[in-house]
This record gives sequence, C-alpha cells and structure tokens, in this order.
Amino acid sequence: MLEFQPIVAGASVIMRNRYLFVYGTLREDVGHEMYHVLASHAVFVGAATVRGELYSLGEYPGLVPSQDTTDLIKGELYEIGTDALEHTLSVLDDYEGLGPGDPLPHEYRRELVPVTLDDGRHLDAWAYVVNRSLEGLGRIRSGDFAEWRKSRGA
Repeated sequence: MLEFQPIVAGASVIMRNRYLFVYGTLREDVGHEMYHVLASHAVFVGAATVRGELYSLGEYPGLVPSQDTTDLIKGELYEIGTDALEHTLSVLDDYEGLGPGDPLPHEYRRELVPVTLDDGRHLDAWAYVVNRSLEGLGRIRSGDFAEWRKSRGA
C-alpha cells in the first residue's frame, strides 16, 4: 500500500513517501496558520491513528512511537502532491525546527510510522517524532491534542 516516488539524486535513488500524518498544530481542527500551508499542497485522506504516546511540549505536542496497541495518537492523514512534495516537506521541516539553520540536536525528527485510517486501511506515512528527553514532560493520555487543548481552554 505504500506509494513511493523515486527522485534521482546523483548516482542514488531516494524513495519519497507522499503521506504525512499530523497530530498537533498541523491538524485542521487546531486552527494554526501552518495548517493552510499543508492544505494548499496536500489532500486530506482521512482521520487516522498511530501507535504511540503523546506528550505536551508546551504549546504543541510530541509523538513517541510505541508497540502497545492501547497507546493510540489521533490525527489526520494527508497525501502531498508529487510536484509539491520536496517543497512542502522542506517548509514543514523548517516549521518543526528541522531546517538547516536550526540548532542540533533537533527537537523532532521526521520518520516513517505505521498509520491506521479510520476505515481500516494501513500504510506508512511521515510523522514528526520527538527527538529529545521526555523528562519533565506531561503525557496527553487521550492521545488527542485537539481535545486536550480544548479542555485547557486554548
């Protein structure tokens, strides 16, 4: 079910997945302006979940993958247009603090994670995963950032 597009770079071929799972400020129901950047270059595929734990990093969340089937993070799956893939991921990487000018180590890393759509389909998609210590971070037990944010009056 994976859809990859090979991009030739020198002598090597880089495989690019066009799916992106978003669970925080990039979700439509959160209302952040960066959602519009994603939506202008991608098509909503459906509501989806990822196995993982969700943590509050202040005004935004962080995903930590888990093998526990009871730990689910709620989000949305998008398919980025082929012609916009590289540009869109670059803009979103900058927003998530993964740009070339951002200090190391980055707070997140972009990696492929297994996603389950609400209709039961499974595929792999890019997601921004926490790349820092979890010490001192509060867990969002519901796995739903938008719901958690609303419960806090944000």
